[in-house]
Parts: sequence; structure tokens; C-alpha cells
Amino acid sequence: MKQIAVIGLGRFGSSVAKKLHQLGNEVLAIDEDEEHVQHISQCVTHAVQADATDEDVLRSLGIKNFDVVVISIGSHMQSSILATIIVKELGIKQVVAKAQNELHAKVLSKVGADQVILPERDMGIRTAYNLNASNISMLDFISISDDYKIVKITPLEEWVGKSVGELHLRKSKGVNIITIETIDKKVNMPSPDTIIQKEDMLLVLCANKDLNRLLSIK
Repeated sequence: MKQIAVIGLGRFGSSVAKKLHQLGNEVLAIDEDEEHVQHISQCVTHAVQADATDEDVLRSLGIKNFDVVVISIGSHMQSSILATIIVKELGIKQVVAKAQNELHAKVLSKVGADQVILPERDMGIRTAYNLNASNISMLDFISISDDYKIVKITPLEEWVGKSVGELHLRKSKGVNIITIETIDKKVNMPSPDTIIQKEDMLLVLCANKDLNRLLSIK
């Protein structure tokens, strides 16, 4: 269980906060809007009406003791930047910030955000990949550099029933399987003997060029 604070309770922030709590984490939800706070209060551990650009307020909430802070302030770019600066200066090791656009994303990265999310852009990329593919789906992804992504995909039909070692995916596709999520468990760094099932979800590391090629398979 992690201690996670979510600052900004619009559609994105509320969704993140609720899901994190459902997954068993201790979640502190923060917003200036009392209505937003009241709406989510029964779905998280604590919900507080507060100004996240006030360092003294965040200190009083014990924010520096949290493992992760998600900055999801929607329409106020300046507020999201200030909040990001403050929580990093308070010593938060992992700050995830939502950006409105590419310029906003660059600024958030410059002031210390460890991960920047552009929801509309990322959804557009995922939709485009899936429309281009005929027998494989990309369920989610994280860009870890300009050239590499960690991607959650469904297995190709030709992979089902075969072992990881038998497929030689690193050599043939440029794909490194990090985790296999089965119906009832998660297998990290699967052994060569691990059999891939139709219902599995694969978390893989690959270069963008290999991902493009993989998702273009017909």
C-alpha cells in the first residue's frame, strides 16, 4: 500500500484518486472546490478543501510524508506548475503531473515533475495504434524516453499456447516481456518456460520502431 495525494479533482483527478483507493492505497484528495471534495469524500481515505499552491497548507496536511503526489489541476496552468515546484521542494520522490499541452508538459518537466501525462494526446496515440492493428491491442503505455515505451498489449493469436522461450520475441520482434498478467496472478520477469494464454496481458519493453512494426502486423 502506498500513500498517494491527488491534487485537483476534475474528471481526470477524481478518476485517478478513486481507482488508486480501490486498489488498496491510502489516498488524500485535495481541491479548492468544496463541491468536488464532497463528491469524492466517500471514495478516498481523506478529502480536503485546500489551496495546493500554499506551501504552509501542504505542510500542515503532511504532504511530505506521501510516496507519490499526482498534480491534476485542470484549467489553471500556473497553479499546476506552482504545486509541482512546492511538492518537489518538500521532498516528494515521485510527482506525476497532468499537462494541458506540449508546452505545459515541457515546463512541468523542467520544474521537477518525474512523469508528465497528456491524457488527450496519449488516448489519441493509443486509438491510432489500435485502429492500425488487426489482431493485437495496445491497452496502455508509458514513454520512458523518446525512443522506448513500456506497453501493455494482448498476445498475438500465434503466440497463444507457446512458451516465452519458444517465441524468441526479443530476437524476432525486438520485444522484451517484463510481466505477464494472468486471470489470477502477475508473473514478473517470466521464465522461458512460461506459456502464454489467450486471456493474458503482456507488459513489454520495446523501441518505438519495433512497436510500430508489431502493431502493423496484419
